[in-house]
Amino acid sequence: MNLQIRKATLDDLDRLMEIFEEARRFMCRTGNPNQWINGYPQRELIQEEIEASHCYVCVTKDGRAVATFCFIQGPDPTYARIENGEWRDDSPYYVIHRLASDGSCKGIGKLCVDWCFRQWPCLRADTHADNKVMQHLLLSTGFAYCGIIYVRNGTPRLAYQKLA
Repeated sequence: MNLQIRKATLDDLDRLMEIFEEARRFMCRTGNPNQWINGYPQRELIQEEIEASHCYVCVTKDGRAVATFCFIQGPDPTYARIENGEWRDDSPYYVIHRLASDGSCKGIGKLCVDWCFRQWPCLRADTHADNKVMQHLLLSTGFAYCGIIYVRNGTPRLAYQKLA
């Protein structure tokens, strides 16, 4: 797989919104119709993430964006309280949010997670209980399930952490 990861720019925004739309369709097809609803993530949020230098894009050698994710230095306020478990440690961490692919390249989720781990040795992530694909990706790339956190809208998410 000849792909590169770089920071997203505002020029990528339209393509990123297409990737998120394809990811929402994929989630519905794989039994997860409730995680990214009502157009989430909204264009304004992704624009803010790009402007804050949190948003990354995975591109093919010809420059086509095929995946995106946000890589954000903690602490994340939604991770301050965890139920039915605990974080593996309290080291400074980065969070992977909004990982999405257009489905054109196999193994792209692993590529993105591995890239994040090369940047920082303590990662956290969360996902919806119905998102079996993301749960499998996290566990298969060395994350451990830690408990349940609640996102801003009050809904629960399964929380994971990976340490060096």
